[in-house]
Amino acid sequence: MSDAAQPTAAEVRAAAEAVKTALDRHLAAVERRSGEDDPAVFEAFNQLAAAAEVYDELLYDRYDEVTPFEIPGAEDALPPYTGPEEPNALSVLIRRDYAVVEPQRLLAHAQRIEAAEGDDGASASGTVHGALGLLFGEFEPDEIASRHKEFGLEEGDSTLWVTAADEPADPGEWLEAPFEQVDPQQVVCRFDVSAVFDDEIDDVDDEDEDGDDLDSDLDEDEDLEPLDADRR
Repeated sequence: MSDAAQPTAAEVRAAAEAVKTALDRHLAAVERRSGEDDPAVFEAFNQLAAAAEVYDELLYDRYDEVTPFEIPGAEDALPPYTGPEEPNALSVLIRRDYAVVEPQRLLAHAQRIEAAEGDDGASASGTVHGALGLLFGEFEPDEIASRHKEFGLEEGDSTLWVTAADEPADPGEWLEAPFEQVDPQQVVCRFDVSAVFDDEIDDVDDEDEDGDDLDSDLDEDEDLEPLDADRR
């Protein structure tokens, strides 16, 4: 980053003061909370997260330094649930990402599907997008998820959201834009799967192994007999 674009020391100081103010507001909101999902606490948390992120960025740009803590971003947290206490309807929203890592395997499966159907029309199995259409038309998404390697696919991130409603949607109402009208405050529960979480677990395991090695070294040292005074 060029010197001209760097934040000033005053800007970094102002960002630090903003974090202090946000901390005070967050603590005050927690002390006055009216329940587990108090919206005031949620709002104060978001303000603290935003202030901390700005300060961290300015601190790094100006001094090439970072803070010793990390506050989850506001986009990673769901707002308090405000939907019906006894939902009469629900929607399950699922997204699964895949990478096409073995196109030939995918094409071979599509050709078998096409041959079994005996379609004499134009072949769709000769292209990757055509093969994907045949695959997802033949198998349920859950089966594809369980057999993805067999189809030449590699799993990416996935998420499942369960949202509540007072009444079921009218037939055909949301088919053109199925995820457009999701209200985060109607989300009953959410389940995410990501390689990011696996990396975090691996990091913890590595730290544990390092700690075990250190403990082992200490145990070995404890087994050594102390030197007597004449041999020191």
